Amino acid sequence: MQYTDIRFPHLGIVLSHVGRYISIGNFQIMFYGIIIACGFLAGLVVAQQEAKRTGQNPEIYMDYLLWMMIPAIIGARIYYVVFSWDAYKDNIPEIFNLRHGGLGIVGGVIMAIIVLLIFAKVRKQSALLMLDTMTMGLLLGQIMGRWGNFFNREAFGGYTNGPLAMQIPLKYFEQYGRVSELKASGILDHLVTLTVNGEKLSYIQVHPTFLYESLWNVGVLLMLLLFTKHKKFHGEIFLLYLAGYGIGRFWIEGLRTDQLLLPVVGLPVSQLLSGCLVVGCTILVVWKRKKLSSGGETAHS
Repeated sequence: MQYTDIRFPHLGIVLSHVGRYISIGNFQIMFYGIIIACGFLAGLVVAQQEAKRTGQNPEIYMDYLLWMMIPAIIGARIYYVVFSWDAYKDNIPEIFNLRHGGLGIVGGVIMAIIVLLIFAKVRKQSALLMLDTMTMGLLLGQIMGRWGNFFNREAFGGYTNGPLAMQIPLKYFEQYGRVSELKASGILDHLVTLTVNGEKLSYIQVHPTFLYESLWNVGVLLMLLLFTKHKKFHGEIFLLYLAGYGIGRFWIEGLRTDQLLLPVVGLPVSQLLSGCLVVGCTILVVWKRKKLSSGGETAHS
């Protein structure tokens, strides 16, 4: 028995066989990687459609994707490894193993922005307009990408008995040597016993924080789509995305059991960054709009 079921008991959903990969001959392709790749491609399609709508050359965004994709993955991995160094310091080769997850979206976004600034300068494009144009695609990629965490059984929160509670067999973590991940969080103090196919099994019951973030980003995406016609300056959509995403990430990060912590002080780094993004981006949007309304600058300057 592979113990691959995932349950949402209060929704009456039982997914009996949730694998981690597909096999082609002797080669395994992880669903995590497939979903990340699909997220990149879906984001590109959306960005190109937005480029057409705003009178830009959509091919620019294909070129940007080719520039950005590998650096973004590297940035996401570096971010994750730096703040999880204790898990890698005695096993350096594992740093280069991405098959089991371990990408920090914040690091990926930071690297994508750095590459965009360089790309825009080289191609003589407006970096702020490009940021606005790619925002909807970025959000769609994040919405999809979080489901890679679902297949990997990672990025979940502590125990909950709420309506979206998710159950995973404890034996799944035992067979992959991951029980230590559950001990410090207190999840093992709230195991649920179920009888499955005549066998009594213990399940962890946790917050599906990957699902919370995916749904939150759907809300942010809808909000930005409605706001687009009220845009006053280039970069505003991207700033509002950072603020909206930051609010959700600040809340969700507090629920997670695998928080990346700042060394010495022990504060959740993503929660700290999210709080700074919310405050900083909100101030920038309000300041810029006031400046435009007072006639100090022209729109889209």
